[in-house]
Amino acid sequence: MTAAELFGINLVAMVTPMNPDGSISLPGLASLVDHLLTTGADGLVVAGTTGESPTLTDAETTQLVKAVATQAAGRAKVIAGIGTYDTATTIRRAHEAEAAGADGLLLVTPYYSKPTQAGVTAHCRAVADATTLPVMLYDVPHRTGLAMAPATITELAAHPNIHAIKDAKGDLAEAMSLMSTTALAYYCGTDDLNLPYLATGATGLVSVTGNLTAAPNADLIQAIRTGDLDTAQAVHRSQIPITTALTADSQGAPNTKAALAELGIIPHASVRLPLMMTTSCRRGGGR
Repeated sequence: MTAAELFGINLVAMVTPMNPDGSISLPGLASLVDHLLTTGADGLVVAGTTGESPTLTDAETTQLVKAVATQAAGRAKVIAGIGTYDTATTIRRAHEAEAAGADGLLLVTPYYSKPTQAGVTAHCRAVADATTLPVMLYDVPHRTGLAMAPATITELAAHPNIHAIKDAKGDLAEAMSLMSTTALAYYCGTDDLNLPYLATGATGLVSVTGNLTAAPNADLIQAIRTGDLDTAQAVHRSQIPITTALTADSQGAPNTKAALAELGIIPHASVRLPLMMTTSCRRGGGR
């Protein structure tokens, strides 16, 4: 199977809807999934960074994966964020996600502890060896404090269970080089670079703004695939204001939740500390 068949093409890094007391809002989750499926997402990333994964318990993550997998069955792939800085814990979470119905796994570079590149390789291989689900690597050095070196990515690309990478490093020259020398499918993980990544061979997107812009993202992907660069540029330029608004802060979840709540897609814009709701929501501007 191709990476597109395993993971989808127009993926959304979902927020996790929460109630004002911080508990997960299952009605909000159902509404968000329905919105994303209706607007053209074919891959749903659950419990990733935008889903506030550092604040979710294992039980909550399993609950989220089960609920989304049930609702999206046959309509979109469900990719579970499982990465931690501990290999044993990450393997356990991979098994739990598989049992909960995930179609694939998102494996972030181990954060905070800053292992060597050999340690990163061993960690990713151990996780990929321990699951039957396809694995998408996640390279996001501005969050983890550690970038995957090109040689590491090349080595991991040879693993039979590692099929893709979500690239939030933003080094387009490196990405183009690796797309030409490995079979790894690239997914753009930085919304303001969606156009150049797709135009230079990326398979698809894992988008934060896609919580609100899955339809334009689908239009962008289609325009690139049909060689309609003028339309692709027009779509991309039309999305710059919302991309800027949602990702202006270091964490996109509060702004994205505020917008979703304002539109009535989720009932509340609540986030868990240490994240904080946007100023407008704290003053009553969000639900």
